[in-house]
Amino acid sequence: MTISSTAEHASDLGFLLHKHPEKAQTFAVSGGSAHVFYPEATDRRCTAALLLEVDPVALVRGRRPSDGFSLTQYVNDRPYAASSMLAVAMGKVFRTAMSGQCKARPELPGRPLPLEIRIPVLPCKGGADVARRVFEPMGWAVDARAVPLDPEIPAWGDSRYVDLTLTAEIRLAEALNHLYVLLPVLDNTKHYWVSTDEVDKLIRAGEGWLAAHPERELITRRYLAHRRELVVTATGRLAEVDDAEPESLDNAVPESEAEVPERKVSLAQQRRGAVLAALRAAGASRVVDLGCGEGALLRDLLADASFSEVLGVDVSHRALQIAARRLRMERMPDRQRERLTLAQSSLTYRDERLRGYDAVVLVEVVEHVDPPRLGALAATVFGHARPSTVIVTTPNVEYNVLYEDLPAGTMRHRDHRFEWTREEFRAWASGVATAHGYGVRYLPVGPEDPALGSPTQMAVFSLLGVEK
Repeated sequence: MTISSTAEHASDLGFLLHKHPEKAQTFAVSGGSAHVFYPEATDRRCTAALLLEVDPVALVRGRRPSDGFSLTQYVNDRPYAASSMLAVAMGKVFRTAMSGQCKARPELPGRPLPLEIRIPVLPCKGGADVARRVFEPMGWAVDARAVPLDPEIPAWGDSRYVDLTLTAEIRLAEALNHLYVLLPVLDNTKHYWVSTDEVDKLIRAGEGWLAAHPERELITRRYLAHRRELVVTATGRLAEVDDAEPESLDNAVPESEAEVPERKVSLAQQRRGAVLAALRAAGASRVVDLGCGEGALLRDLLADASFSEVLGVDVSHRALQIAARRLRMERMPDRQRERLTLAQSSLTYRDERLRGYDAVVLVEVVEHVDPPRLGALAATVFGHARPSTVIVTTPNVEYNVLYEDLPAGTMRHRDHRFEWTREEFRAWASGVATAHGYGVRYLPVGPEDPALGSPTQMAVFSLLGVEK
């Protein structure tokens, strides 16, 4: 695998990888040796190469095959193709780089770099399409070319390997963590025992991108070697249980890749659909997504031309960076790009940029605010910004007992400061509406239980005296 940077002072890549460009280094890893060296290292372009030298005999030495002697233990593609073994080598050789640390140059890890990563022989079950499906949502441009079985005999067709090249402007630590997870996913095989430790590794390496990835289930399933109990554990930890209902074991891991279970519409999708419907009903054209996170609702708003101006606001600069990358702002057509603005701001302080919009939306936001700060949030949104329409969604804590994987008394996300009953939510919403001159109505989102209500509760506030 090669990693190339064309950033200004490109040889700073050596600081980030903690490997000196003028040295060739060798590290002992399971089943062989990993070599790191630099084919080129100038201020204009720098390339680091990771070469994994696999010893097929060492891989099986001391192990008893379950089905008797098998020649495939000794004759296989492991010395010639990238696999989960390359990911393991990355985890050992580039561990500090993957954690985003650089004591010598602490400013470097947070800086996105123009990177090109090439893996010339990578097993890829599902072909180039699967490679694009797993890498493109994180902002990678993917060039995956099938490797022929034999260039001299075209009639034999293509092999199961691809020559993969990835390009993006991205932090190196993010890039390495993407590869660490996705190399074994594309190979669809792990060459070591998969235990509960792998769930922790997946959660750690997937932080900030995997939970919202459109192919999360495929990635989780393959990374955990289709071990049903581990997939269920990982799914519960990756997603907020209010964003995706826990799947049954049968749906979590199809017995074969050919069996594609019918996809349910997740609660997150239902919630965004309900918000969009309420905005259209209100006739809103200029919309603020307050607490926009990584941009899921922004994407839906931009897809509807009736929303002429969209402002995404979040207190987290990192979340806004991820949103910009996932929305591919740098590649957007000019007309669409002119409709979108991203801004960093606090939810509880007045900001003149919020004024003048038709609607403000807070989707699963209020429960992340400390209760003493809710008054400031209401003053900012209803008193200062004062749009014609405000839409608020929040979990219904009464519904939590229906989530089998959620321990009693536990909230749906570790960052939630509280979760309201339906009565508590209505008391807060009606108090805010009365204090600021709004009317309010309530709508359920998601499957309703006769006694417990729906998993998400939504309030639609309308400024009194304003015609729709």
